[in-house]
Amino acid sequence: MDNLLVIGIILIMMIVLLIAGLYIHSVLLASGIIGLILLEGFGILPGLLGNEPFNRVASYTLTTIPLFVLMAQFILQSGLVQDIFYMVHKVSKGKNSLLGVLTLIIGGMLGAVSGSGTATSASLGQVAIPELRKHGYSAPLAGAIAASGGSLSGIIPPSIILILYGVATETPVGSLFVGAFIPGILTMIVFILVMLVYFRLDRKKQVQTHIEEPVIKDAPLPEKLSAIRLIIVSVIAILIVLVIFGGIYSGIFTPTEAGAVGAFVGLLAALVLGKVNLQFFKTSVVETVKLTGMVMIIMIGAQIFGRFVSLSLLPRRLIELIEPIMDTPVLVLIAISVVLFIMFMFIEGAAVILMSIPVILPIIQELQVDILWFGVFVAVICTIGLITPPVGLSVYAVAGVSGISSGSIFRISMVFAVVAMVVVCGLMIAFPGLATWLPNSM
Repeated sequence: MDNLLVIGIILIMMIVLLIAGLYIHSVLLASGIIGLILLEGFGILPGLLGNEPFNRVASYTLTTIPLFVLMAQFILQSGLVQDIFYMVHKVSKGKNSLLGVLTLIIGGMLGAVSGSGTATSASLGQVAIPELRKHGYSAPLAGAIAASGGSLSGIIPPSIILILYGVATETPVGSLFVGAFIPGILTMIVFILVMLVYFRLDRKKQVQTHIEEPVIKDAPLPEKLSAIRLIIVSVIAILIVLVIFGGIYSGIFTPTEAGAVGAFVGLLAALVLGKVNLQFFKTSVVETVKLTGMVMIIMIGAQIFGRFVSLSLLPRRLIELIEPIMDTPVLVLIAISVVLFIMFMFIEGAAVILMSIPVILPIIQELQVDILWFGVFVAVICTIGLITPPVGLSVYAVAGVSGISSGSIFRISMVFAVVAMVVVCGLMIAFPGLATWLPNSM
């Protein structure tokens, strides 16, 4: 059967299956197998479905994923996040804008290690939104802050999106982490500045109209914490950051080893805070297995789909199609960015990386674009896509747990996304060194 006809059939089938609500790993696996059968016949399947799926996921680098997820679960289950929120309330002494800043920072850190922007956004929706509402934030702004904080999972290292990109493109994960540091911080700063502007506008509006935001009762934070516990929480939080980020960037241990160290430090934190019991371990392990299993199954499906993409010569045909603009790499990058941006709006970030890289990587290599720079650039687009309508997954996660209208959150989160797209992506294209200077200087 003609390659172009097969490609058309498979693309239509993928769209139909996704609209029907099938899981992305099932769509990738089915599309890949059917496409290979149409191209090469049934004889290709025994070798393809033998040891290759196991070899794909039996990677030392991928052990980073369950370890970082386990660390995040230990931290969440220990109650450390709630205690930190309480401390900021006390330290800020009425400067309520600091609470929004803290939410974005915590969201970036938790999302980076949990591997799921939607899961982190949902957690922030449960923990942070009641407190943000109590301290003068409107419901839509509180929801947008929680969604934006969770979306930072795509770019703030150690990001699982970057790990998967590194595995898929054979780019050193440590270099990707270092390269993402400046763009990640820049994205967070942009979100914080937009949040501060919105918060001031909200406060002025409330003063002018004499409208008081409703107070959410039964907020999950404790009414009081002992001085000793506050000191312990502060020390633990600082130690976790120093151990994970300091260890990776100083070269004391690799990103993979950092996951194991981080999980151990998270467990020690929970022990010190007195949160370790049977339910603690049960919840942490179950959530870790769920997310890790999801990523591994997606990788197997993506491998089969990637083989089909290679045999169909799709990347080469795409290169021929866009050859008139290949002399202008910026135009090609903009076109690729738009496609990825749309995909990130509809599909979880890990799945987008694994299903798109086999198609896009040959084009990037043909353009002679730095693969490390492109990985960081994709991570920024992932961050933005999670909070953009019509299907920003982080926004829907927040709306689902908080009861706030997704439409009202989108109206604000869209501003976060547009400003980040213009500032961060624009600066990365104009100054590639933002992503490559640190790795090259190490």
